[in-house]
Amino acid sequence: MKLAAVQMVSSTSLAHNLARAEALVRQAVGNGAEMVALPENFAFMGRQDADKFAIAEAPGDGPAQALMARLASQLRVWLIAGSLPLRTADPERLTNTCLVYGPDGRQVARYDKIHLFRYDEPGDEGRRYDEGVVLHAGEQPQGFAAAAAGRAWRVGLSICYDLRFPELYRALMQPPCDVIAVPSAFTYTTGRAHWELLLRARAVENQCYVIAPAQGGVHENGRRTWGHTMIVDPWGEVLAQQTEGEAVVTAAIDASRIEEVRRRLPCLEHRRLC
Repeated sequence: MKLAAVQMVSSTSLAHNLARAEALVRQAVGNGAEMVALPENFAFMGRQDADKFAIAEAPGDGPAQALMARLASQLRVWLIAGSLPLRTADPERLTNTCLVYGPDGRQVARYDKIHLFRYDEPGDEGRRYDEGVVLHAGEQPQGFAAAAAGRAWRVGLSICYDLRFPELYRALMQPPCDVIAVPSAFTYTTGRAHWELLLRARAVENQCYVIAPAQGGVHENGRRTWGHTMIVDPWGEVLAQQTEGEAVVTAAIDASRIEEVRRRLPCLEHRRLC
């Protein structure tokens, strides 16, 4: 199966971001991708966290969700729609949600980000990030099965800061995943230090492919994201990568590679604590 990870530099304009997402998804499918993943916050990067409320959608209704469903159906592709802010029963809280659409345009999975990012940039004037101010944390790991290239692929879902919590991925490996998706918007500081290290670790310890579409560049709101969208194989080898700027990163994945790695080093069978 051919995977495509989309890198974006999303702005404060919903319409602009949706247009760029559509163009990049179409480019990915034009390059032969059967599964495409967008980054976290692909539709909107506000100037402050509370700006999300203005563009947040009700589950199952809204321009971003409608576009994703239409693209998946028109292009006959599995589409992992990064993350969107969705409304909840609490008017003061949203979820940061990854939605997945099948080739028929139907939503096949929903994952609400479990681990909410909080970080203080170094220095007296460093920016503080705290997703918990406006977001409600999810509770359940989620995955889905995608039929492509003559077989079923199990795909586990996560979002950005989740990458730092290996217990989430262990939960997703029952039964084992073939692919783990990590749509992200890592800060430049944390990404430079830990992004590739953590992605390769998750691939190695779970012996599966990792697809990590990211935000990458200087945004309209002044934030700089790390980028380095990549696809990693079960041995931890980086198959494709884009440093900064808009791009589509593609790689072919092979079920026999997963089987080979797990056969030669059966560490998943040797687990004792989970």
